[in-house]
Amino acid sequence: MTVIEQARELGRAIQTDERYIRYMKASEINDTDTEIQNRIGEFNLKRSELSEAMRTPDKDADKLTTLDKEIREMYDEIMAMPKMVEFNEAKAEMDKLLDSINFIVSMAANGEDPMTCPEQAPHGCSGSCSTCGGCH
Repeated sequence: MTVIEQARELGRAIQTDERYIRYMKASEINDTDTEIQNRIGEFNLKRSELSEAMRTPDKDADKLTTLDKEIREMYDEIMAMPKMVEFNEAKAEMDKLLDSINFIVSMAANGEDPMTCPEQAPHGCSGSCSTCGGCH
């Protein structure tokens, strides 16, 4: 089996992982949730309004402050919605999985044993093996 074929197998394995399944489910729920999508639409309109107000030559500082406050409040409200909280938690777990996979593959490409290198970069790892004493 070639490396590319093995990468495809890894891709298939990722798609059966519980973190991937949770992430995809949460993503689909958010994408089809009318309330979330409407709030995101309102948020984007308010952001466009702020952007437009910032482009005017005679900026109204009070208006800019008010719009910025409204945008922050809208963002906080959206992020606090239970389905959005679930999505962000699922995304964080998926990102952690992908970071671990990437780290292991990178370490193997730099000569480390993929069976014994850690799943995550040790604290303070810059990602540059030239300045590292190795992962032990």
